[in-house]
Amino acid sequence: MAEDLKQMYRTIVEDHFPSRMEVSFVEGHERQTLFYEKVRWTIEGVQKGLRYGENPGQEAALYRLVNGNLALGDTETLQPGQFLVSDIELLQSGKHPGKTNLTDADNALNILRYFTDRPTAIIVKHNNPCGVARADSLVDAYLKANLADRVAAFGGCIAVNRPVDIATAEAIAVQYAEVVVAPDFEEGVMDMFRRKPNLRIIRIRNMDRLQQFVGQRCVEFKSLMDGGVITQWSFVPETRSREALRPAECEHKGQTYRIQRPPTDGEIRDMLFGWLVEAGVTSNSVIYVKDEVTVGIGTGEQDRVGVAQIARDKAYRKLADRYCFEAHAIPYNDMRDPQQIAAIDARVASEKGGLIGAAMVSDAFFPFRDGVDVGLREGVRAVIQPGGSNNDYQSIEACNETDATMVYTGQRSFKH
Repeated sequence: MAEDLKQMYRTIVEDHFPSRMEVSFVEGHERQTLFYEKVRWTIEGVQKGLRYGENPGQEAALYRLVNGNLALGDTETLQPGQFLVSDIELLQSGKHPGKTNLTDADNALNILRYFTDRPTAIIVKHNNPCGVARADSLVDAYLKANLADRVAAFGGCIAVNRPVDIATAEAIAVQYAEVVVAPDFEEGVMDMFRRKPNLRIIRIRNMDRLQQFVGQRCVEFKSLMDGGVITQWSFVPETRSREALRPAECEHKGQTYRIQRPPTDGEIRDMLFGWLVEAGVTSNSVIYVKDEVTVGIGTGEQDRVGVAQIARDKAYRKLADRYCFEAHAIPYNDMRDPQQIAAIDARVASEKGGLIGAAMVSDAFFPFRDGVDVGLREGVRAVIQPGGSNNDYQSIEACNETDATMVYTGQRSFKH
């Protein structure tokens, strides 16, 4: 029975999807059609498509946009042929990719497109980032991203925006990962990765054009259980520079409430970094960021105060695991020495899970001050959120009481 269950994950599903797909949008006599072709890879002399969909047993196919155009009002789709994930180069296929591998890679690039100026590493698991970091070197960015949530990073998709060098490859090789995505790999790196034959290595040479995708939209499709389809334009975060940030201010019962302390340069940097990472996080979400590294990421929760608490609690747990692993080379959950556990817990508590001085990022407004208060009690010093709640004045008062700062983006960033 156990072997049958394991075999389920090794099974390759031969899909019956056709080689081409056309999607037409029709209004009267006007027809706009998008033309797609199915993607397959030659692996050990055999043509193969996606391994399977979200679960074994689900047939799936990847199509790339090769022709056509869609213009609705002032919005137009990406032009055909600007391939990234839909035309990947498999340097090492391992168990060749399934749907989740490619959607993880896609969401990593969705975030990476905003961070082209410095080495950046993202680890994505189940289509959500679990660690994102920027640094002066690629290996430092990767190590920081991995230690941000070492437990969740297990079996994740690692994406970087610089060619993988030997130092970064050595750091990656000691972890278990499913996928590594990079613009290229320096000499000797692939020899190292070949020792891990199940690791999928994906090269995307066009990654140097990632910044061209900033502000670009594609049409998204969501199928309903009865066969219906919802279409929408993809989300574009409009707040991408300090000039777009607005100091928190609102009117309530004839009184003006405004934030008293303007943000520092470092706080602006962290808030912008966090806001752009937030665009790739499943909603409702709240994340904490410090020094351009994610500290705690809360995802997919139904209430905002709850997700703020989840992100806070994760920050404490992940920092405890990091300190335990660095000091004793074992996970915190495997530690059995009561004195060592107590020492780690005390250190994490004194540092409030690494949240002191952090920025708090919310993808939608705070309906009450209780959500903001979760972060402020842990030493958060800056908050970025869309604004627009009837109770914005409460969040402004909460920040002023603790000498924290807050800015509005004026745009919600839901992702479902």
